[in-house]
Amino acid sequence: MIKIFAKQLIKEGKEEEFLKICAELVEKSRAEEGNVFYSINRSKENDRLFAFIECWKDQAAIEIHNATPHFTTLVPQIGPLCEEKYPAEFYEEV
Repeated sequence: MIKIFAKQLIKEGKEEEFLKICAELVEKSRAEEGNVFYSINRSKENDRLFAFIECWKDQAAIEIHNATPHFTTLVPQIGPLCEEKYPAEFYEEV
């Protein structure tokens, strides 16, 4: 299994717009065959810092996810809402 942590600092006042996009992305991603879990999380220290925490059964599932219409349509809408986007981190369970 592969876990992904992807953090974004959202521009002030754009949090609700971001969460609306995330709601659809989370719902559709969770329905994918290779998904184990997929969530959006808000930092307890900074209410504009969010992290997607995902788990996929393998790299093929991630590649399929990254090519889905919901991913290719919704993720580009998130970019303009970000003040800062951090590189995604990939982990394998040991």
